[in-house]
Amino acid sequence: MSRSRLDEYRERVLKGSVIASLLRLGAPPMVAQLASVSYSVLNSLWLTLYSEVAIAVPRQVFPVTSAFTALVNMLTTAGTSLVSQYVGARMYSSVKAEASRLLTAALLFGSASAAAFYTLRPLIFGGLIASPPEILDEVMRYTAVSAANMVLSSVSSMLSVIVTSVGETRLTSAINIAAVAVNAALDPIFILGLGPVPRMGAMGSALTDTIGLAISSTSLFLLIRRRIPEVTPVPTLGFTARWLATVAKIGGPVSLTMLTNSLAFMAQVRMVNEFGVNVAAAYSIGFIVLDIVDAAMWGLSGSIAIIVGQCLGAGELKRAKEAAIKGSLFIASLVALGALAIYPVRENVVRVFTSNPVVVEHSLGFLDTILLGLPFFALFIAGNSAARGAGRTLVPTAIGLARLWLVRIGLSYVLAFTLGWGPAGIWLGIMLSNVVGGALVLAWLALADWAKPIIRNANAA
Repeated sequence: MSRSRLDEYRERVLKGSVIASLLRLGAPPMVAQLASVSYSVLNSLWLTLYSEVAIAVPRQVFPVTSAFTALVNMLTTAGTSLVSQYVGARMYSSVKAEASRLLTAALLFGSASAAAFYTLRPLIFGGLIASPPEILDEVMRYTAVSAANMVLSSVSSMLSVIVTSVGETRLTSAINIAAVAVNAALDPIFILGLGPVPRMGAMGSALTDTIGLAISSTSLFLLIRRRIPEVTPVPTLGFTARWLATVAKIGGPVSLTMLTNSLAFMAQVRMVNEFGVNVAAAYSIGFIVLDIVDAAMWGLSGSIAIIVGQCLGAGELKRAKEAAIKGSLFIASLVALGALAIYPVRENVVRVFTSNPVVVEHSLGFLDTILLGLPFFALFIAGNSAARGAGRTLVPTAIGLARLWLVRIGLSYVLAFTLGWGPAGIWLGIMLSNVVGGALVLAWLALADWAKPIIRNANAA
């Protein structure tokens, strides 16, 4: 790609309506996210055909894998800030060096994390989380494959950050959709066993993820080589102490948030597991429905980081703040509409996944409570995306820690166990944590002086 093509991407981000830029950048990832959610729903259906309680397996594992990938998340966060701001400042020669360092570090950190996860998983799921005995064997087989997926996911995520931070979101979304399509086609074969493929249950689901991640990683690298060859990353050990300090300063707070989020979710899963496999299944079904409602949020929120980063790099500080606030409110409004749409049909959706009346009852209690606070969760996620684009992640990290440990875990425990409200107490704690987090992050975006570029310091280093 020529320098003029990079300038073209940059101009699309920096000019015109903020919401138009948000939709232009965010619509392709949103479509990809909708495809991913559709796959997740189908995946859950195949798991219920294999075993009705197997639907709980991925939700048991997700918080733990998130904890072990926290360091990689630090790199992707720093990559979003640095690459997008360098592009905004037209410092294109710095993009290749950053991409090379970031991808190499992601591969190293991802491999180390995967090895640690594989080694420690019997202690985690057998003791720390105490997965229900009905699904423990499924969890162990699923996590054996998930360890390898962590390495592939590290590479795929970093390559995606490099491409999207330039401003190219359509082709990355097309690649993600293609990978999801392959997963969806293979899922029933690997989970239920068709032809020569044995019946593998949850482990089969993880194996299809392996294939999808391999496809996306390879395709993203080829995309960079063909469309933006001048920023193609190469292996390097050119890490300096100052570069590592810059990455830690930008991504460290987010990495800490992710780690503490994961620990909080582990504690939350442990509390849910105390009420048995039926409540664990209801918890998983509830989150499947929430994923349907907030699919637009996950697809659009990443574009806020790109716009904010490039605006700050170009010195457009006012536009950066406008993008953060307007974008967050716009996404929250979409999520609110989604919650209103799903509410009247929530029971019908739940019954697609289970015929057990106990699971249905707990799933509806979950949704009736948590749907109320979901728009505030959208504010929290969108606001954190703006912070990543700016490279100012410390305050949102503090807000995230408070909402998780004081409200989601502390209050949930008091309500569920001390006051004896049971699972309903956990659901209420989750909802209130979203309200508190979203309101505080929006206030920070509106009132704090965060809209300042960080690449001058990084470039001097």
